[in-house]
Amino acid sequence: MTHSDYLNNLGQQAKTASYTLASLTGAQKTALLQCVASKLTLAKHDIVAANQQDIAQAKANGLSDAMIDRLLLDEPRLLSVIADISNVIGLTDPIGSEIDSRLLDNGLRLSRRRVPLGVIGVIYEARPNVTVDIAVLALKTGNAVILRGGKETLASNKALCKVIRSALVEQGLPENCVQLIDNSDRALVSGLLKLDKYVDMIVPRGGQNLQRLCAEQATIPVILGGIGICHLYADKDANIDKSVDVIVNAKVQRPTVCNALDTALIHRSIATDILPKLFDRLTALGVSFYGCDKAKAIAATQGLTVETATPDSFSQEWLSLTLGIQVVDDIDAAVDHIRRYSSGHSEGILTDNIHATAYFINEVDSAAVYVNASTRFTDGGEFGLGAEVAVSTQKLHARGPMGLEALTTYKWIAVGDYTARD
Repeated sequence: MTHSDYLNNLGQQAKTASYTLASLTGAQKTALLQCVASKLTLAKHDIVAANQQDIAQAKANGLSDAMIDRLLLDEPRLLSVIADISNVIGLTDPIGSEIDSRLLDNGLRLSRRRVPLGVIGVIYEARPNVTVDIAVLALKTGNAVILRGGKETLASNKALCKVIRSALVEQGLPENCVQLIDNSDRALVSGLLKLDKYVDMIVPRGGQNLQRLCAEQATIPVILGGIGICHLYADKDANIDKSVDVIVNAKVQRPTVCNALDTALIHRSIATDILPKLFDRLTALGVSFYGCDKAKAIAATQGLTVETATPDSFSQEWLSLTLGIQVVDDIDAAVDHIRRYSSGHSEGILTDNIHATAYFINEVDSAAVYVNASTRFTDGGEFGLGAEVAVSTQKLHARGPMGLEALTTYKWIAVGDYTARD
């Protein structure tokens, strides 16, 4: 079978399955997701064993510790993923809800009703938990999904999809509601991007190369995002000790994810007070630094060597224990730096000044803007959305963590009394 025939077959099956999903009741969806959770729990040892195959291959291929951490799906992480299914079950199903309703002068009762998108194609790298997150959100909103994970987690993804598809069959539904492209040939990605006859939306979750590939080649609407060059600005009126705690959390709590901190911006008036504390805390946790001349000079007083920051380093999503530091003259300089280097993901200000807070919120145009909080909260679960399909950094259709509502569209419903237009 050619790649084209293979993809068209997947698309036809997904589109047909989507019609069945679109008509499910809320109770049927709940039963389905409960079945998925139960079967994943029963199969946890097989899934972890499959993941260990991927981890062993990753180590043999010389992948970095940071990448291996992204691949890892041990039993505690798997059980956490399964627990998140209960959170999604408890969320209000948006399908069938009316966005608004009004009576027009022509006698029509006009409303907009939320409906599934239909078929969603998701291309993602590394973390195998994404397989479950996406499948669960898609099924909750009545969407069929075609998944294409990275070759590094092929065994894990096959094991997870096998369980999810068995739950679909047990609930009397087409197993093709969830399909996995289990061939690592990159030509299949390009083919999926052009499957507009069947696929309604593409969501790429991965690095800049994947995002650009999808943006350039897709004939299907694409939700771009997932790249997080995130900033925290410590203002002149920041509480220094509390700010250090937040910066440390944003950097090290889980450094391999897109909402981890990449650059700390420090007001010059507090630099000599806050940076020594930051260097002490973060160095002890294994963090290395790229800094401006002022930051390097302060580090030198502690016997610490800091690499010279450059436009290239400030443009880097580290995904590791590395932090950029820039001392700025004022809040405007901080905002200018963010506008130049941010990916539009997550930024925050640390300050006790309400005027600085309001100014920062208004001037920074990212998907999530924080006041006195870690960037690590930009997450579907933390935002109360259940799991997430992706974090969108674009502005059309969806922005920020994409939960249930982002996987819907709407249709206009017009009800008349045998009404004809004058």
